[in-house]
Amino acid sequence: MLFTESLKKRNDFQIVYRNGKSFANRYLVMYKKENHTDRNRLGISVSKKVGNSVVRHRVTRLIRESYRLNEEKFEQGYDFIVVARVNAKEISYFDMESALLHIAKLQNVRKDVKNEKNINLHD
Repeated sequence: MLFTESLKKRNDFQIVYRNGKSFANRYLVMYKKENHTDRNRLGISVSKKVGNSVVRHRVTRLIRESYRLNEEKFEQGYDFIVVARVNAKEISYFDMESALLHIAKLQNVRKDVKNEKNINLHD
């Protein structure tokens, strides 16, 4: 991932959980907090409720790949934690990508959506 590092430490996760903003859809919950850098940090959490380790790792890979391929659509300077819900174990890559982009739009961190709003305001 070009503009993103992994969020791995428990303390970093706790800071984002406590002080970040969260939005959810059917498959994902996303927490966001500004990190005052020019890079994003991405943390992924998939509970044992989702399934066994094979299923959890598949969901993690789907989330990470969806983010990686759409990384340029995200604003820079944030810590993100994406939490998979139980329903996420049954979806395809395209549904996961759609869910991730939808939740990014709710969080107001998608560059392409902000540009569309600015264009409509000037017309």
